[in-house]
Amino acid sequence: MNLTAPESLIFWTTIIFFVFFLLLRKFAWKPILGAVKGREESINNALASAESARREMQNLTADNERILQEARLERDNMLKEAREMKDKMVADSKKEAQIQGERMIAQAKIAIEAEKNAAMAELKSQVSTLSLSIAEKLLKDQLSNNEAQTKLIENMLGDVKLN
Repeated sequence: MNLTAPESLIFWTTIIFFVFFLLLRKFAWKPILGAVKGREESINNALASAESARREMQNLTADNERILQEARLERDNMLKEAREMKDKMVADSKKEAQIQGERMIAQAKIAIEAEKNAAMAELKSQVSTLSLSIAEKLLKDQLSNNEAQTKLIENMLGDVKLN
């Protein structure tokens, strides 16, 4: 077989290529494919982890939103209870103040009535003392005169007969 230079070059290049291909296939192909497959699995695992993390983040966000909503409801309930308690305390205070006011008014009326009765009793005492004093002076004046005495006795006897 007589080959020319370019033909022999192609021939030997092809043979070297096939030998190189067989060597690569036997020694390097499996490690390269294993590395590629390992890399692919690593990427898939990373994607799965990212997806899992995203889902977990969504769950946490939903939980946070739910907890926040519950906290808002609890705050609203606490504010409502505080308002109701304040209103009740104000109403109770008003009622207590009204009861105390009525009690004070009643006590004042009793005190006024007692003072009035005491004043009336004192006034009656003074009027009776004054009346006795006036009557004493009149009687002394009339009883010192015999004519006036006789006239007074006759008037009194006339009153007794009429009654």
